[in-house]
Amino acid sequence: MAVIITDTCINCAACIDECPVEAIVDEDDNPTGEEIYYVYPDKCVECVDYHDVPACAEACPTEGCIQWDDPVEGMPASANRGEKGTPVIED
Repeated sequence: MAVIITDTCINCAACIDECPVEAIVDEDDNPTGEEIYYVYPDKCVECVDYHDVPACAEACPTEGCIQWDDPVEGMPASANRGEKGTPVIED
């Protein structure tokens, strides 16, 4: 997975509209059954060729909610990605 949304998600929908590849779904469509938003790992391109950093993290009002996960083989990976489990945007 490229980025993940943690359980600190407040389900505000800010990230969904910002994703250029529609990789994020709301809690109703989360395949894990969790009541948080979900990023499909086979769709997330870490906004490579779209934005300098993942747009979902830029839009998210909850500090540290969107974190890096392991990159998916064959998918784009940001040159500036952090270690797994670290916030995409650190304040």
